[in-house]
Amino acid sequence: MEVKESISGSNLGRWIVQHTRLDSIKGKIFVIFIMTFLFIGGLSALHFWNLDTVKERMILSQQYDDLLNNILELRRMEKNFFIYGGRESLKESRQYIEHINKLVDSLADDLPVLVGQKVFLRFQSTLNRYNKQVELVLSGEPLTRKALRVLGKELTDSAEQFRHIKRERIHKAISRSSILPFAFLGIFLFLMILVIKIIALGLLRPLDVVKATTQQVARGDFSPIRYKGKRLEEIYALIEAFNRMAQELETNHEDLVQTRKIAAIGTLTAGVAHELNNPINNISLTAEAFGEIYGDAVDEEGQDMLRDILSQTARAADIVKNLLDFSRTERPVFAHLAPANVMDSSIALVKNQFRIAGVYLETSITDDLPPIAGNLRNLQQVFTNLLLNAVQASPQEGTVKVCVELADDQQHIRFSVKDSGPGIAPEIRQQIFEPFFSTKQVGKGTGLGLAVSFSIIKRHYGRIDVKGKEGEGAEFIVLLPCVSEQNNVFSNSLRSKA
Repeated sequence: MEVKESISGSNLGRWIVQHTRLDSIKGKIFVIFIMTFLFIGGLSALHFWNLDTVKERMILSQQYDDLLNNILELRRMEKNFFIYGGRESLKESRQYIEHINKLVDSLADDLPVLVGQKVFLRFQSTLNRYNKQVELVLSGEPLTRKALRVLGKELTDSAEQFRHIKRERIHKAISRSSILPFAFLGIFLFLMILVIKIIALGLLRPLDVVKATTQQVARGDFSPIRYKGKRLEEIYALIEAFNRMAQELETNHEDLVQTRKIAAIGTLTAGVAHELNNPINNISLTAEAFGEIYGDAVDEEGQDMLRDILSQTARAADIVKNLLDFSRTERPVFAHLAPANVMDSSIALVKNQFRIAGVYLETSITDDLPPIAGNLRNLQQVFTNLLLNAVQASPQEGTVKVCVELADDQQHIRFSVKDSGPGIAPEIRQQIFEPFFSTKQVGKGTGLGLAVSFSIIKRHYGRIDVKGKEGEGAEFIVLLPCVSEQNNVFSNSLRSKA
């Protein structure tokens, strides 16, 4: 039980800390409402205390009325005695004096506060002297009328004064009670103005800035929001999220422009490739026919020139083929493929290149991997290109490491090809997949291999990336979605799109 209570107490403490942070709109409004609650609670307690005080004073006021009424009855008995001369009136006045003494005793705590201790003691003294005068008359002493009347008048004046002062106090308490509703209204209006000010300054003004910035974004200006007001938590998070969104939009906009440029290049190169394909074939066929017919009649220099023609036409044909692959937009036919078979078949195609270059090959291919959905010829084209690039980048007796495994997210197959070459400089890493970009010497490459590979992997709903520091080799990583029970819908969509 004690553990549960301590846990709930700590949770309550964390909740209070989270909701009373003054650097957030929620915290400020929460604190304002707490203050409002305390103010209203305090005013309500004051109001109830004031009502209770008025109630007590009304009860005491009734006793003051009784005091005055008893004194007036005492004076009436005194008057009857003076007029009619009967001692019965004075005897009856003893009862009123007894009632008056009891009332004075019950008001002993309130009267000194109301009129002061001296006035209270003087009133008691006057009452005692009046009582003695009455007892003297009843005992047969000669009556002094003037003295009895003076004492009676003092008692009457004092009682009237007491009642008057008490009623004034009651009226003041009632007046204070009537002010409290206006105090409630004033505090409520003040707090409402405070909340409106917080909302206006802390929320509406930043939202106006965000609105103006969204209009700029609509016009193509992706400048971030620069707000210099109070950094409230919610507004700061909103502005930070908006700035990130604007940055992503700018990046996507640049990517879109680049994609359109590449699409335009693809359209152009496709047309050029088709136009060049026929002349190149004619040149190649003519050179082959010339060699077969007139080969024996041509000297060694002519033979070299003929072989150079055939070599260059073959190279030109490869360039045209790469251009056509780069500009191809149709979806290939997909099938379920074993990742190990895809990589093994790709390695078999370039195995001789490793032997000729004197480069070692290390493979780490996990067995029983989930299948992938793809086109075998296209994927072989990607991996043979990556393997050939790795062989060309690695020095003699260098090592190329190939790895095929399940990715960390358990939804992709990770293919990696790592060479032992000089690596790729950071400043050109972003350009490595652009068409016609190449780090090889002039005449050694077309700059289309990685661009075509990027396009093929994209059509396979995968990703290709490059890692590695300069001087430590380059590692190309390909992620392709695997076909499993969790994403059968995905594989079905691939087949339907095919």
